[in-house]
Amino acid sequence: MSLTPGIARKGEGIDGAHWNILGQVYTPKQITEECFSWHATFPIETFVPPHIHPTQDEYLLVLDGTLELVLGDQTLQANAGDLVSMPRCIPHGIFNNSGRDVRCFFWVTPTGKLIDLFRKIHNMARPDEVTALAPDYEVEFLPPTRAAAQL
Repeated sequence: MSLTPGIARKGEGIDGAHWNILGQVYTPKQITEECFSWHATFPIETFVPPHIHPTQDEYLLVLDGTLELVLGDQTLQANAGDLVSMPRCIPHGIFNNSGRDVRCFFWVTPTGKLIDLFRKIHNMARPDEVTALAPDYEVEFLPPTRAAAQL
């Protein structure tokens, strides 16, 4: 996979792809061995549960709106124009609690198996199936916790 020269047009994905991943819409923009990038729309109250990428660094640029993030032991807020760096092996989760859709741009380096995971879980309705499959593609979701367990 080498870098393809040209323009990745607004709203267009590689080979026309748009994936429904846990309620968000991911549009792949570029893929090489070193980097995989995608545009994402997070509808109101959608989220990516806390997880770890043991072999990849992940970046998120908020284009429009506000996201809440869990990054390691911190809870942070990212606004339009903010870049979030999520180093490999650091747990992170992404939550849209803003009351409006949020648009952002993601990339990971190196590419690893993440694009294969996205292809596999496109339109997968049950989160437990996603989390069970993810370790085969170098993503480890953390066990869910209940608010009462935190008291």
